[in-house]
Amino acid sequence: MSEAIAFSRPFFGEAEAEAAAAVVRSGWVVGGPRLAEFEQRLAAFCGVEHAVGVSSWTTGAFLVLHIWGIGPGDEVIVPSLTFIATVNVIRHVGAIPVFAEIDPDTFNIDPADAARRITTRTRVIMPVDQLGLPSDIDAIGGLARRHGLRVLDDAACAFGSRNQGRPVGGLADATVFSLHARKIVTTGEGGMITTDDSSLAERLRRLRHQGMSLSDYARHGQRPTQFESYPEIGYNHRITDIQAAIGLAQLNRLDDILERRRAVAARYQAHLAGHPVLIPPHVPAGLAHNWQSYQVRLREHTGWSRNEMMDRLFEMGIPTRRGVMAAHLEPPYRHEAPSLPLTESTAALTLQLPIHPGITAEQQDRVLRALDRVAAQIASA
Repeated sequence: MSEAIAFSRPFFGEAEAEAAAAVVRSGWVVGGPRLAEFEQRLAAFCGVEHAVGVSSWTTGAFLVLHIWGIGPGDEVIVPSLTFIATVNVIRHVGAIPVFAEIDPDTFNIDPADAARRITTRTRVIMPVDQLGLPSDIDAIGGLARRHGLRVLDDAACAFGSRNQGRPVGGLADATVFSLHARKIVTTGEGGMITTDDSSLAERLRRLRHQGMSLSDYARHGQRPTQFESYPEIGYNHRITDIQAAIGLAQLNRLDDILERRRAVAARYQAHLAGHPVLIPPHVPAGLAHNWQSYQVRLREHTGWSRNEMMDRLFEMGIPTRRGVMAAHLEPPYRHEAPSLPLTESTAALTLQLPIHPGITAEQQDRVLRALDRVAAQIASA
């Protein structure tokens, strides 16, 4: 019997298990040397001065917006085509999400449409490197500079991707990565903020730990009367050294992880080129995709809905997920949502195929055969 195909799966091995166990045995499981090393290595990889580990992408983005003073009455321009956390975090600080359209070929924010939505209340533009494909950060950055705005890059899915040869992570005022189980480098859960802004990094480290002026790691080995203070109200948004140790093991395997994902994506791309039913993803010149996800678009006028295709593939043993959601159509945002026809049609017609470093050639063959069978059924209907 063939092994069931996993839609997504962390690429863990003994190295990650031993790294976590070593931290447990050490007794220093939070705020310690593994976290410091993980932050240093990730910052170096992204070509920035600072990386700050946090408990999730959401808490990281919240802290950045909070430190920037974004709050009630302020507007943040954001694509609707994104996981809802991107939009929720704007509301968490009391600000107003202003939804922008996408480029339907890349699924990323359209800089021209973002420009049309700038008002006197706009403070931040938050592009999303959707599915791991870098956004047009140069256009967004130029737009922000002309209007005196900040750019927070939602690179939740984009660790390891490159934009015109530059690593994602150092191309905006601040970038936030996710370390969730479906991401390229995962610690199970967690996030990482990268920036060249030293004052921002200092406050991020303080606020993630209840506003403490002196970290546990900095305090280690000092005289017991070297007390910390709490100059501002902070939060508990820490990531553990257990997670950091797993992240370090993942960084050691990053080249292999990316190579495996790109090989899977290349087979999909070759098979789906000119496909009668599905449109494969488009990668513009100069962008290096990490293939965190593989999203295809159902051609219009096939006579089938996206959901019908997903159900038929499920019956064949092929797991899929719907494409990226249109956040502005969800209940908390629907009452104030603009009309975004490109976003809405993209959300309705896209689905994601299985992709992860551990998927075998035989399993991918089964996916491709199932896609062809469905295409034949549509053609004969």
